[in-house]
Amino acid sequence: MRSIKLLAAVATAAAAFTAGSAHAADSNAAKPGSWCSAGKTVHFAGITWESGAFATEVLRQILEKGYGCKTDVVPGSTAATETALAHGDVQIWAEQWTGRSEITSKAVETGSVKLVGDTLPGGTKEGWFVPDYVVKGDPARGIKASAPGLASVADLPKYKNVFTDDEEPNKGRFLNCPSGWDCERVNTRLLKVLKLDDSYTNFRPGTGAALDAAIASAYTRGAPILFYYWGPAALMAKYKLTELKMPAYNEACWQTLRNESSTQQCASSYMVSHVTVGASTPFYNAEPQLMTMFSKVKFPMDFLNATILDMSVKKLDAQTMAAQFLRTHPEMWKTWVPADVAAKVQAGIAS
Repeated sequence: MRSIKLLAAVATAAAAFTAGSAHAADSNAAKPGSWCSAGKTVHFAGITWESGAFATEVLRQILEKGYGCKTDVVPGSTAATETALAHGDVQIWAEQWTGRSEITSKAVETGSVKLVGDTLPGGTKEGWFVPDYVVKGDPARGIKASAPGLASVADLPKYKNVFTDDEEPNKGRFLNCPSGWDCERVNTRLLKVLKLDDSYTNFRPGTGAALDAAIASAYTRGAPILFYYWGPAALMAKYKLTELKMPAYNEACWQTLRNESSTQQCASSYMVSHVTVGASTPFYNAEPQLMTMFSKVKFPMDFLNATILDMSVKKLDAQTMAAQFLRTHPEMWKTWVPADVAAKVQAGIAS
């Protein structure tokens, strides 16, 4: 009898342990929030630049395949989709550059939008660049350094003849952003406050594609070129570039350069923006587990630049590139999600 009671006690303990283990495992499993479980569609903003489009598709496919959410992508201009996010008509803006959008900043202040995570370690990069061969030369291509002492924007007046403007040969040419871009206004003001407008023309290409084409043409020919650019971007992975040193970042001066109503400006380097996921507050509150996932998302700059370049060279759309990323880089994205979600994503991309 004593043996039977002992066996019964052991069986009971084992059952309790098994139940406890199952409960613990279940607590680690993904639990759908109230938005997706109600069958409501998660609307992603259709971001128009490559890195943003790629990030959108990666997150969208994880939500759809791993969490069972219904999703779609809402096309529109940046201003239109950011306004839709603020009004709750869009739930996710996958690549928000902090401090760059008045619409989003106001929405965060009023509480209608939450910014989650830090998806680009180290933040964004913006500045004035020249090809490496301008400063260092390139023996393999037979190119001698045409501006070996060029390290800072303060050095540019000495080298205006290196970057000669075809239309004004007595000046160098600075290749700015297209008119209407925020960076065009900042660069135009920097040329003035740095006292470079007497020695350099302010050339504005008609489009972003024209900006890229001018840089590509000069680089292919081994010609000197001075231009503004940013990262993440495919061009940053494609070419070897030297960034010119700017005056130290100054928040007050940065605002004078950026604000349209500013009448007096002072010099500053570009602000380093953090990149976050923007979520409408109702969605943020409804899906805490997804917010946890967003907080873990990381795309290192070099990886993102190379990915965007791959998209450009192979002419792959963001949806295709995101699916390829999920297949080939599980070591990255599996750290963002619970194991059961990772298994569902892998099953989804394999089918």
